[in-house]
Amino acid sequence: MAKEVPKIATFEEFWPYYLNEHSKPKTRWIHFIGTTLAVVMLIVTLITQNWWLILITLVSGYGPAWYAHFFTEKNRPATFTYPFWSLAADFKMWFLMLTGRLR
Repeated sequence: MAKEVPKIATFEEFWPYYLNEHSKPKTRWIHFIGTTLAVVMLIVTLITQNWWLILITLVSGYGPAWYAHFFTEKNRPATFTYPFWSLAADFKMWFLMLTGRLR
């Protein structure tokens, strides 16, 4: 049975929920790699102005993340319920990991 997703009204409430849904270090690292690939692909897309590369950008970001949820964390990606907060939290987690500040 799938776990019920809580009703969340603010990003401040969402952040602890997001971290709990990414509790395994392997999940966080797979997300970090996917987000890094997406950032690189976005830069390449902007430089080359080859707008079809946006598709690769999306797949390189979401593909590894969703893989981590289904096969490592064994939960449903927060993106399905909270797409914008999830994207913001992905980048917050990425930045905190990049700077060594994620506990």
